[in-house]
Amino acid sequence: MARAPTTTDVFNAIAEPQRRNIIAALVDGQEHTVNSVVDLLGIPQPSVSKHLAVLRKTGIVSVTKQGPLRLYRLNPEQLKPVYDWVKIFEQFWSRNMDRIRERAEQKMLDRMTSGSSPAPKDMEKR
Repeated sequence: MARAPTTTDVFNAIAEPQRRNIIAALVDGQEHTVNSVVDLLGIPQPSVSKHLAVLRKTGIVSVTKQGPLRLYRLNPEQLKPVYDWVKIFEQFWSRNMDRIRERAEQKMLDRMTSGSSPAPKDMEKR
């Protein structure tokens, strides 16, 4: 089965790790030149330009021209479909974190009531 083009939707666009890094670099809400993104991330300029083009086609970033410069800005509202999808799993994560916390608290309580606590690793050597 052929993979969908990266410009069809936000999920395909952010599937590439370097594009997620670029999004993170633009999260401050400021306008950035390609060269400022290159400097921030240490990615070659042609690669940054290519990734910004994909992000622009999906609406995740916008571009304005200021003289010879192109300034890129994040449009975070375009990431809402990702947020909405991930939000579905919030209850799952919360339940699992609650269980982990309960188990850790129970182990600590068991150790305290048994009167024994394991010796720290550096103490065993002495």
